[in-house]
Amino acid sequence: MTLSGLLVQMINGLADASAMFLVAAGLSLIFGVTRIVNFAHGSFYMLGIFIVYTLVGLIGASGLGFWSAVLLAALATGLLGAVVEIVILRRIYRAPELFQLLATFALVLVLKDAALYVWGPEDLFAPRAPGLSGYVELLGRRLPQYDLVLILIGPLVFGLLWLLLNRTRWGTLIRAATQDREMAGALGINQSWLFTGVFALGCFLAGLGGALQGPRMPANLALDLETIGNAFVVVVVGGMGSIGGAFLAALLIAEIKALCIAFGQVSFAGIEVSLSKLTLVVEFLVMAAILVVRPWGLLGRPQPQVRAGAFDETPLHPAAPWQRRLVWGGLALLLAAPVLAPVFPYLTVLLVEILIAILFAASLHFIMGPGGMASFGHAAYFGLGAYAAALVLLRLHAPMELALLAGPLAGALGALLFGWFCVRLSGVYLAMLTLAFAQIVWAIVFQWDEMTGGSNGLIGVWPAPWLASPTAYYYLALGFSAAGVWLLRRVLFSPFGYAMRAGRDSPLRADAIGIDVKRMQWLAFVIAGAFCGMAGSLFAFSKGSISTEAISIARSVDGLVMVMLGGVQTLAGPVVGAAAFTWLQDLIARETDYWRALLGVTILALVLLFPAGIAGYFGQLAQRFGGPAADKRSSGEAP
Repeated sequence: MTLSGLLVQMINGLADASAMFLVAAGLSLIFGVTRIVNFAHGSFYMLGIFIVYTLVGLIGASGLGFWSAVLLAALATGLLGAVVEIVILRRIYRAPELFQLLATFALVLVLKDAALYVWGPEDLFAPRAPGLSGYVELLGRRLPQYDLVLILIGPLVFGLLWLLLNRTRWGTLIRAATQDREMAGALGINQSWLFTGVFALGCFLAGLGGALQGPRMPANLALDLETIGNAFVVVVVGGMGSIGGAFLAALLIAEIKALCIAFGQVSFAGIEVSLSKLTLVVEFLVMAAILVVRPWGLLGRPQPQVRAGAFDETPLHPAAPWQRRLVWGGLALLLAAPVLAPVFPYLTVLLVEILIAILFAASLHFIMGPGGMASFGHAAYFGLGAYAAALVLLRLHAPMELALLAGPLAGALGALLFGWFCVRLSGVYLAMLTLAFAQIVWAIVFQWDEMTGGSNGLIGVWPAPWLASPTAYYYLALGFSAAGVWLLRRVLFSPFGYAMRAGRDSPLRADAIGIDVKRMQWLAFVIAGAFCGMAGSLFAFSKGSISTEAISIARSVDGLVMVMLGGVQTLAGPVVGAAAFTWLQDLIARETDYWRALLGVTILALVLLFPAGIAGYFGQLAQRFGGPAADKRSSGEAP
């Protein structure tokens, strides 16, 4: 790599940094004031690209027309963000933060299908910016003129945001709400309109970032989740709520990516290393490294010591008799379900998917609810379990029974490694570090073609002959899922479970009485990883194949949705949530091409109607109408 080539690549990295900063700055503002982890932020970025494509076609591709379209697209996304905040988010500010995340995930589904309906499934290419379609010669290399303009726009927006936050009264209110939201409300600040304004400004910046990318990339429906992952990384690396941190992090990550592309292949101790392949995951490697050294990000501030879980959970007691009868009745129905196979041929296949989802969600709930540690990357252990089972079967030619048990072992080992780093953090930073490790696992699997099959995955992962029939495999899945849920519950009623919940509720008191909170949390990660790996093993053999989809961000988000939909505060929550989500997804997907929007609307309705989750709501209902006697028993969960 020549010096001129390296310099040009670094300048190109500055253009990417500007684009990342615009999206991350909006997300950082929204989180800093409203404390909402806005999963739909990438959707507003995606809408910005689609809207500018339409507006350029209507207004014209002249200089004035193009830049007017960019500004109008950003304003339109900002206005849509204000409507979303007033109509939906304002109603759930008192709900736990993760339920707000669930609502924004539902918005992702709705906005994706809205874009599908309006613009269709094909990629759309916006015209180049007028007068900026050429290039500039620099040291014998060509630099796109439009990239040079983007390099200027990023710092310009950063400067305007700094002036807004530091030289205006509204900016003072934003900074006050960022530092102490409750005190700002006590001083008479109208928080409702402040939140609306900040959310609209954040969406405006996301839309602006998307609109400016129109000439550089096609508008497509996959941009929402692709963008939100990168935006989360920039915000967390810079420090949650810090605009300056977001700007610095965007520069750091973009330039490291540029260096990876510039150097391509390097030799280290006689070993050829492809740095260009690291571009898929380098931002997550940077985030993991920085969070381990500086847990609150580059320019963030240490968070005050708070209760780790942020969920009010009543003490657990042995299940009441009516709960035991309900569980045994449910198991009896599941055992008898194959009898209906001649009438509903697809029933056992659907039930296997539900049972696997229940085990996956129960393992995530184990560390989220009782453990108080939210994970955005739980699919890492699911994927490790699935690939371990497939590789032991296909590469080692081991029997299916042995391959099935390789899954929980791989999940536990992965959690043993990742958990050691994760438990040193808390809150959103812990959740984002789990996401980083999941993406690192995904990148390794995606690029290790010789072993994992890469993007093609592995096929021929079939169960043993005695489990070849759908009914036999259904009973196997039922046995493992029921045993897994029961064992997780038994762990929670063991001394370890009580110590883990003590560390969640009051880390300082738990430490004072001799409980090693971090070690307990680390062990909880390992236990959850083992059961999640078992779910992955069952998944691989149920499908007959495995692909990188098993480790994707979407899979981790599905687990979060299941747990929160059922209720984080109850042990029945992951069972109810996984069953409801999987059944709804299957039912709605078979009815319409726009199943995501219907599923998103359904989730939004459930969030608004049952802010404590489905199981949590009915548990509260049982306490309300059951009287004092019920109050003493109903906090226990079904075994």
